[in-house]
Amino acid sequence: MIAYLFQKLGYGILVLLGVITLVFFLFNLAPGDPVRNLVGENASEETVANMRRKFDLDLPVTQRFVLYVNDLSPIAIHSADSASRAFFDQRELSGFKILPLGADWSVYLKSPYLKRSFLSDKSVSTIIGEVLPGTFVLAFVSIFLAMIVGLILGIFAALEKDSFWDRLILFTSALGMAGPSFFVAMLVAWVGAIVWRDQVVLPWIFLLYVILLIAAVRKSRLKLGQMSLSRSSVLLAVVLLGIAGYVALVQLAPTHFMRATLILPGTGLNMTGSLYSVDVWKGEFLDLRNMILPVITLMIRPLSVIVQLTRSSLLDVLQQDFIRTARAKGLSEFDVIVRHALRNALNPVITAVSGWFASLLAGAIFVEFVFGWKGLGQQMFTAIENQDLPVVMGGVIVISMAFVVINLLVDLLYGWIDPRVRIS
Repeated sequence: MIAYLFQKLGYGILVLLGVITLVFFLFNLAPGDPVRNLVGENASEETVANMRRKFDLDLPVTQRFVLYVNDLSPIAIHSADSASRAFFDQRELSGFKILPLGADWSVYLKSPYLKRSFLSDKSVSTIIGEVLPGTFVLAFVSIFLAMIVGLILGIFAALEKDSFWDRLILFTSALGMAGPSFFVAMLVAWVGAIVWRDQVVLPWIFLLYVILLIAAVRKSRLKLGQMSLSRSSVLLAVVLLGIAGYVALVQLAPTHFMRATLILPGTGLNMTGSLYSVDVWKGEFLDLRNMILPVITLMIRPLSVIVQLTRSSLLDVLQQDFIRTARAKGLSEFDVIVRHALRNALNPVITAVSGWFASLLAGAIFVEFVFGWKGLGQQMFTAIENQDLPVVMGGVIVISMAFVVINLLVDLLYGWIDPRVRIS
């Protein structure tokens, strides 16, 4: 087990090193001058030269890369000479000397250093530390709710295979997977914070029409085996007849019946906001209401994926011999489903959940941008727009590290859930 962990950890370190190399050269060899963009076109050459030296931009790109990796590494070589580019500045670096290499050079054990922002001159670690909690909370709550609801709906769809509810769940989940993040974010923001902010007035006749339409579709599904028409033909016929019936009902129903409405209370939610809000009297306070719309947006796609994976994996496991043996021994259906079938069907679901959680940690840039959420995605978007390379590279490295750690935890979780993985 220890050897397996070290092997996975070694793979993770190689992945991080590859990401650091790719990101560094990708951004440092890109056209444009971040220093000139920062100081302006009218700045003197002396000012530009000082700024280049401050951010090591006057050095060749290969030398800058070596210094950057040295700053990132927890075990690094630094100099005691303040004029050296590899000077161990205790105001910036936290660590201690473990092995002297000469009069000025030593090996240090320290925390990774992500440089300073070109734009604000703040430590990149401080900038990321301020926005990462907002993104982490948003991603964790979204994936947690998506996993709970997705497992319940997936199990229900598998147990009700080929029924009306099974097809409705599959259709809805396919619709959820098809929606682009930016479109879903704008739609949820428009409905939740504009259309439904105060109250929604629905005519009773419309609700009656929807109920009758669902009942007609369900009945046509149940009788489909005795008909020669295809499912799509039946569904199209039912919808067209429903629309015609609704129009006829609107024309023939009494006026007072047509005016009867159902008033739903409004959400009272704001379109933009972060984890913490600022009030004139209360100051900064935790505002969990601002999470509702972004969480709904972020959980739609992973929820749809989890539903489909849970259903297909559970249906496959329910056909296995050990499930028939468990039922033959007289176990309750709950024990068969939860303790035996579901546990063996969770591997693909865990893979999807871990991947989506890591992806949500990447910032969900469109969602944070639409809802004005203070998070890593919005911060990286601003940094890219202003050519703030240290912040961009620091954000990418943090995201890559999250992927590596989550994949390592998932590999360990596989062994705990599925005994077959432990044996292999």
